Amino acid sequence: MNQKITRRNFMGPLVMAGLSLPFAKSRVGSVTNAGKRIGIIGLDTSHSVAFTKSLNADSPNPVYDGFKIVAAYPHGSKDIVSSTERIPGYTEQVQKLGVEIVGSIQDLLHKVDFVMLETNDGRLHLEQAIEIFKAGKTTFIDKPIAASLKDAKSIFKEAKKYKVPVFSSSSLRYATGMQEIKQGKIGAVSGADTYSPMKFEKTHPDLFWYGIHGVEMLFTVMGPGCVSVQRTISEEQEVCTGIWDDGRIGTFRGIKSGKQDYGGIAYGKSGILHLGPYNGYDPLLIKIIEFFKSGIPPVDERETLAIMAFMEAADVSKNAKGARVELAQI
Repeated sequence: MNQKITRRNFMGPLVMAGLSLPFAKSRVGSVTNAGKRIGIIGLDTSHSVAFTKSLNADSPNPVYDGFKIVAAYPHGSKDIVSSTERIPGYTEQVQKLGVEIVGSIQDLLHKVDFVMLETNDGRLHLEQAIEIFKAGKTTFIDKPIAASLKDAKSIFKEAKKYKVPVFSSSSLRYATGMQEIKQGKIGAVSGADTYSPMKFEKTHPDLFWYGIHGVEMLFTVMGPGCVSVQRTISEEQEVCTGIWDDGRIGTFRGIKSGKQDYGGIAYGKSGILHLGPYNGYDPLLIKIIEFFKSGIPPVDERETLAIMAFMEAADVSKNAKGARVELAQI
């Protein structure tokens, strides 16, 4: 997938780079980062800036093992104003961190070993992902993996076709308490309630734009296996109730007004644990780097697709005036 680095093709350029070091203008060198070069597609989200700040810092956390963002293609949503208006500012910020701005995805793919697909607009992800997969680049796709369950399934199908490792996740998967639960801290989970802000974007199904954060938390602790969803809507909040195939109940509460925060509670056989607070982007970034090194996705495809099905079913329930919707119908 990536060009093998030998001592000969590594040391030659390194010597030349050392001779020209006093004249270097960028902190991110394509030679020193050979094999660890990351490209970003989409500078229309703050996630791109946050990841770059962590990886391209003057003294980055050693856990990142020398991986750097070396190139970025800014676009990006074409018609979501809240995204497009951010591109110039975010482009300037990552340039200051030593990132080369390129004019196309193909230009980017020639310069990097791995890709972070950060475009905020999930409608573009399938088209962009196929271009990346054809180049054989291991890929992280930021939330939402797509703007529909159909596109999400197609992304995984195309990844298999081109034999490219891929995963997608919200950073809330790694909020405080989430991984401890998965490691058995409270025993088998019998149910969970999660919450997050719920902002809307007309181009995406309701939960796909922001509610996905709380839904990701719910499935992180409950796992796949949800068979039905029922959505209850009020002016200030919404609740989506899921029934799992083993009878467990999980709920997501979307907060539309008032205090905005992320969290929840998980109920286990041997304890009850509060979820949160949110820990920022670095816990997810660590998992992304581990994934780039191993090629092993930290989130199972079935769970990602289950999240998408839950959110799509919630829209069907809304249109059916709150009726319970079987996921098998989605």
